[in-house]
Amino acid sequence: MFKYRVKPDTFATRANRNPLVGLAPRSVVSDAADAKNDHGYILVSVLVFAAIAVTVTIGLVNWGATLLKSVRLVAEREQVLQIAEAGIDYYRWHLSHDPTDFKDGTTEPGPYAHEFKDKDGNVIGSFELTITAPPVGSTVTTIVSKGILASNPSISRKIKVVMAIPSLARYATVADDNMRFGSGTLIYGPIHSNFGIHFDGITYGPMSSAMATYTDPDYGVTRWAVYTLDSPADPNPPTTLPPRTDIFTAGRQLSVPAVDFTGLTANLSQLRTLAQQGGKYFGPSQYSGNPAQGYHITLKTDDTFDIRVVRSVRNPPSGCSNSQNQAQWGTWSVNQQASAQNYPIPANGVIFVEDNIWVDGTINTARVTIAAGELPDPGPSSWSNITVNNDLRYTNHDGSDTIGLIAQGNVNAGLYSEDDLTIDAALVAQNGRAGRYYYSSSCGATYIRVALNLYGMIATNQRYGFAYTNGTGYQDRNISYDPNLLYGPPPSFPLTSSYYSTLSWQEVP
Repeated sequence: MFKYRVKPDTFATRANRNPLVGLAPRSVVSDAADAKNDHGYILVSVLVFAAIAVTVTIGLVNWGATLLKSVRLVAEREQVLQIAEAGIDYYRWHLSHDPTDFKDGTTEPGPYAHEFKDKDGNVIGSFELTITAPPVGSTVTTIVSKGILASNPSISRKIKVVMAIPSLARYATVADDNMRFGSGTLIYGPIHSNFGIHFDGITYGPMSSAMATYTDPDYGVTRWAVYTLDSPADPNPPTTLPPRTDIFTAGRQLSVPAVDFTGLTANLSQLRTLAQQGGKYFGPSQYSGNPAQGYHITLKTDDTFDIRVVRSVRNPPSGCSNSQNQAQWGTWSVNQQASAQNYPIPANGVIFVEDNIWVDGTINTARVTIAAGELPDPGPSSWSNITVNNDLRYTNHDGSDTIGLIAQGNVNAGLYSEDDLTIDAALVAQNGRAGRYYYSSSCGATYIRVALNLYGMIATNQRYGFAYTNGTGYQDRNISYDPNLLYGPPPSFPLTSSYYSTLSWQEVP
């Protein structure tokens, strides 16, 4: 066995040379220092993450508060809109009970404020109404309702609603009798009869009847209530009607509600009252102390009218006679008349004459209703009539010009009417018919006329007709419906309802 002897300094020297020996003390010190540093790093991280969490939490809280505030604002705005809507509903109810009160039962100009309560009687808001009354002769009413919330008066919303009552002038032609429209008739607008319609022209509006079938008096045959014989002729019932869109371009309807003509008598009485109380009223015509034939009214573009007493009418030519035995037959053409008197068109737009009237002329931004009638009703032989032999025109066709002619008896075109006659008006024959008497070839060259051009509407109690099947009368009848008449008819024109309909609804600033 060998023995080695190591010198003490040799181990130390070797230890110093070996990097793995003698490092333990220094490593222990370094780990302690690193642990201290790790604790510092964790604290910083916690603080950073805590700050982030606080920031996010504050953001979420603020977002939640903002969202809650936004939801509450949306709810309040919806509530205040409902309050404004309640104001509209209230005044629609008010007008249904008093259709002519546009001051909320007061004499003040408005606006009119009302509290709004919940089901428990607590005031939660209010609405303010601003009401614009319709112009003369119209029923178009504008109502603005402003809703205000009691809990937050800074929130308000406004609704603007336009309402109106539909007038009798909702049709181009409406009749309380059977009607026949021959070839050469061209109609733009709706047509209705409470009875049957034989139509051989062309219509660009819907055509309707209150009946399903009827016996056509011209043929003694049962027909569909709206039919044509224009080739190929419609079949008789019960065979189904074909569409025939070449004739009835907007279709045809059967068994619809009838139009009430009985109310027109009361309307005539009301017109006389209006003429006597703010309009213009003329009693039975006289000349030199003797009864005359009626009055000739000429409308003028300066918002005035001339009126003349008609002293005599033209006699029928030799051989011209009432071969059809028509009531009140005659030439209905003026012969002699007195000097004119001029008057302004009255503010309420109503002129009433207790006699026959001849009407012509032109208006410019005027609204007028001319009525002829004798009250109490004298019976068919003495009904007052209105005759248009010369052009009666609007300057404007945008609704600012309207003329209503309401006759107790007939609305006529006489023997000596213009060859090319233009009538811009709404025509109403309360008990008689709108049309032309039958004049045979023995009545002279004027028994045939070329064209009648009507812009407006016709309401006739008896059978309408400006031409006859043998070719007499107006060869072409062009009837165009004036859509402005529905809610903006002539002054105090007959209405078809007592209830207002909503024409438009919008929220306004």
